[in-house]
Amino acid sequence: MILVIGVATTTLTIGLALYGVTDKPYQQTRAATAGPDVVASLPAGPSQSAVSAVVDALIHASGVTGHSGPYPLAFTVIGARGRTADVMAEGRDLAPASIDQPKPTQGSWVRDGGVVVERSFADALGVHVGDQVTLGGRSFRVVGTAVTAGLPAYPGGLCSMGCASIPASLLHSSRFPTPGLVWLTKPAARSLATSAGSLSYLLNLRLANPAQAQAFAIAHNADWSPTEPILSPWQRILDVDNLVVENAQQAMRIGGWLFGLLAVAGLAVLVGRRMVEQTRRVGLLKAVGGTPGLVASVLLAEHLVLALAAAAVGLVAGWLAAPPFARTGAGLIGTPGAPSLTVSAIVLILAVALAVALAATLVPAIRAARTSTVGALADEARPPRRRAWLIAISARLPVPMLLGLRLAARRPRRGVLSALSIAITVTGIVTILANDSYLARHFSHDVDDPRIDRINQMMAMITIMLVVLATINMIAVTWATKLDARRSSALSRALGATPGQVGAGLSAAQLLPALPGAVVGIPAGIYLCDIFRHGVLTIPPPGWLLLVLLGTPLVVAGLTAIPSRLGAHRSVAEILRSELA
Repeated sequence: MILVIGVATTTLTIGLALYGVTDKPYQQTRAATAGPDVVASLPAGPSQSAVSAVVDALIHASGVTGHSGPYPLAFTVIGARGRTADVMAEGRDLAPASIDQPKPTQGSWVRDGGVVVERSFADALGVHVGDQVTLGGRSFRVVGTAVTAGLPAYPGGLCSMGCASIPASLLHSSRFPTPGLVWLTKPAARSLATSAGSLSYLLNLRLANPAQAQAFAIAHNADWSPTEPILSPWQRILDVDNLVVENAQQAMRIGGWLFGLLAVAGLAVLVGRRMVEQTRRVGLLKAVGGTPGLVASVLLAEHLVLALAAAAVGLVAGWLAAPPFARTGAGLIGTPGAPSLTVSAIVLILAVALAVALAATLVPAIRAARTSTVGALADEARPPRRRAWLIAISARLPVPMLLGLRLAARRPRRGVLSALSIAITVTGIVTILANDSYLARHFSHDVDDPRIDRINQMMAMITIMLVVLATINMIAVTWATKLDARRSSALSRALGATPGQVGAGLSAAQLLPALPGAVVGIPAGIYLCDIFRHGVLTIPPPGWLLLVLLGTPLVVAGLTAIPSRLGAHRSVAEILRSELA
């Protein structure tokens, strides 16, 4: 119990502890680069006089106290180390700007024949100071790398704030445009434009009250048209930079809920088996005057205390494990603040742990409490329910399937929980496959993407944890079924069944719910990915889905084979004597 609840609460803790960790690095970068309060992106197309009129209106707007730019922005292709990528080339002055002056982290600032590459984009390309790159087919030398708070770090890009300035050739692609950012001299940037009308412009504004940046942007974006600028407040840039961590945070939260449901399915079986072992203790409690309510409360309290202990372990483990996931990437300077947990987050995690334990324990505890005192003290085996239709069907089956069907029918609730456990596991796996297909379809580029790399790391970790927990659940269910069926299995062997047939029957009892669980989990995983991707339906390749559907029963058969055969050669007489003792 501590293990499965601990895994779920650890994952939830990591997801909740990552909230807001990028705020500090962004503010440090903003202070070091004299970051703008609002960035105006002027689309390509208008004449120079029209651009001047828009700029003049913005810099004289109420609340604006300073500006830098407008800076020409050309969209082209960068080539480096055999790879190519879309890039925004922003023209800058040789002298530092009073607002939005990117801070070099290596090398120097722009100069003739040189280019400065935004640091996270440089890492993705694998370029360093001194390397030669091409922009629009022309060769430039990398003279520095730098960070800025005026635009989101790669792969955020300008289109994360508004795509009016992005060329139509990029927008019409099936992939989301994620151009990188470089700075070079203004003449060099203008020379990269295919025509004068293809140049966009960036204007940086400083406000008297930076906290009003969002309201200022909303007011000026209200009457937007294709020829008007798009204004982005600094809070929007912060939100885009946060996506590196927020995507991981969302993945961990979803994983935490999946682990919680998986814990309920597995613990319900374990608790049910433990209640069977405590039947005589229940009888003793009732014999000395304990009411059914008291008995149920005692049984519940034991498991709720364990759940609280597991939640405490999960809180500590999650808080300690969160820092590596809080890394903001190379696009910002400074270090994120230590992951923190609010009181509400701690209460939520404790409540989840208690809810998981309660959901898994309530029904077995009530059932045990309702057992009669005499029956509990006698601790007699529960007679199987005889169903004529089941007997008629199973009689025509091979011996292993006959035994497996009857074992499954004797514990239908356990079969439902096994199917639920498998469905949750398949749901998680299919969600990860669908998300991988989504990323390949919409974000497949020739250079590395830090956000995709982070998501893939999270998904790989969640997949491993899902498989491990599902494996534990499956082995536990098989072992519980084996213990419950000791007497009936011994009788089957006495009537002629071989130890191999009895073991195969136990495996068959777990295979019966495996296929329905996989069938339910596949559409559930696709739907969960649809929610995660905000309504973008993505279906993994049919071959992958077929592999999941057919592979699930095979994996279940392999996992249940060993516990099913443990003790299979123990003598029938010894088993029956121990059951009668």
